Amino acid sequence: MIDLKKAKADIAAYKKNIADRNLNIDVDEFLECEAEKNTLGQELDEMRNTKNIVSKEIPNLKDEEKMSKISEMKDLGEQISKKEILYKEKEEAYNYTLHRLPNFLDPTAALWKDDAANTAVDFFMEPTKFDFKPKSHWEIGETNNWIDLDKGAEVAGSRFWYLKWELALLNMAIINYAISFLTEKNFEFVIPPYMVKEASLFGTGFLPAGEDGLYHVNPGEEDLYLIGTSEIPLTSYHMNEVIEVNKPKLYFGYSACFRKEAGSYGKDMKGILRGHQFEKVEMVVFCKPDDSKKIHDMMVEVEESLWQSLKIPYQKLNVCSGDLWNPAMKKYDLEAWMPWQEKYREVTSCSNVWDFQSRRLSIKYINENGDKDFVHTLNGTVVALSRCLIAIMENYQTQDGRVEIPEVLRPYMGWKTHIR
Repeated sequence: MIDLKKAKADIAAYKKNIADRNLNIDVDEFLECEAEKNTLGQELDEMRNTKNIVSKEIPNLKDEEKMSKISEMKDLGEQISKKEILYKEKEEAYNYTLHRLPNFLDPTAALWKDDAANTAVDFFMEPTKFDFKPKSHWEIGETNNWIDLDKGAEVAGSRFWYLKWELALLNMAIINYAISFLTEKNFEFVIPPYMVKEASLFGTGFLPAGEDGLYHVNPGEEDLYLIGTSEIPLTSYHMNEVIEVNKPKLYFGYSACFRKEAGSYGKDMKGILRGHQFEKVEMVVFCKPDDSKKIHDMMVEVEESLWQSLKIPYQKLNVCSGDLWNPAMKKYDLEAWMPWQEKYREVTSCSNVWDFQSRRLSIKYINENGDKDFVHTLNGTVVALSRCLIAIMENYQTQDGRVEIPEVLRPYMGWKTHIR
């Protein structure tokens, strides 16, 4: 939720903000709807007040006057009912747009309508070169009986798979390494619920905008949703609280994640790059507004240092305005080099969300003036497991069909140097 007062203070700037995000939202129409809603609300209050006052007077009136007032109040009651319908319609139209208004952009966010202008601001290592023709991760996985896509599809449908043998162990090694790595950075480890209520999805901004990608569990009964990222339950952890953030609260969570990937069919169908079920290790931070920029930089540095320790080539992107989801005001992505595709693919993202989520979730702190104010929240994927496996398999493959294990993961793999 944005600060509407701030948006209205410079409405031209906010309109530009929406245009820069390539969103089709008519701000003038929204403000007109708000004014009409407020007018209807005031009229309803006045009519109800009149009805209440007169209704209290009626018992003390004489017969003819009493009957006249009763008739008047009946007519007024009908007018109120009609106006309530109009008010509800206007309120729904107002809320529809309000809940889709995006956050303000950071002045340093790249501006463009889509991801074509995501700007590489840094690189780590040169793309991996081989003196043989590299294989795709699914070829390596199928050859070594590490990935079973056919059985995954038979049991659960397309875009599900089985990880087996040494690749499953490597998957767990990456998780354990990430847990150790972030714990040493003073992040608190949390395993959150994998299902949440609608309030958490709305509060974090995944509803209503991201509805198409969500798995809804037993609608009308439990009304729960499978999470697409542990950002959702971690950020919701302090909902409706006033918290202490003189020292930022640093959390990270491990979870399975579930997404329908609506609208992405036909993309990346081979292998395990894009699936309906995957695992992530995710950071979430709560801090004072003055701290959020430096915290954002710190979180990106944590992501980079982990990927550098794996010695995976990557590029760092300043994500442009048209590619930012509504809550984010600034985001950096890391894209790892995938040798078989000969291109960089996203493996992490880190967003400064400012007070967008805390307004929706009512997460506050006591500021320097002793007043309650909204905290800033930030989130960042450290490792998306399937994509990390792909990056390792393709960048560390050997001509004889083995995969070298990155040095930092070897203690978690019984000190093996290769898997096969």
